[in-house]
Amino acid sequence: MFVHASIRTSNLERSIDFYTRFLGLKVLSRREIKQTNAEIVFLQDPKGEGCTLELTFYRNQKKFMQPEFEDCLFDHLGFTVADINQTIAAMRKEKVTITDEPFKFGSTGTVIAFVEDPDGTLVELIEKKPTG
Repeated sequence: MFVHASIRTSNLERSIDFYTRFLGLKVLSRREIKQTNAEIVFLQDPKGEGCTLELTFYRNQKKFMQPEFEDCLFDHLGFTVADINQTIAAMRKEKVTITDEPFKFGSTGTVIAFVEDPDGTLVELIEKKPTG
């Protein structure tokens, strides 16, 4: 069973704010990892659905940068949103980087867009249209 995905962050508070405010996640737990001089935070959908997102902050990490898109190994995180246009508008107001404006994906009416979190991790927003 897939349990969680972890991404590094240069600023835990800023990342927690982004994922809770814009994507509706809730903090499940927060703990110190003395062996690696790190702090981790687990977030999840408030209904407990889906896997958890782990934010990891390594205190000894001095250099923090995302590679150019063509050099990335990790592609993106994906989140469903109720209203993609409203989410994008709120993000734009807060100067979040929108890398791909909303567009229809396939024939189901699903609309997707891509943004960057505060550390440049690519995040896909997905608005699924009701079927039937």
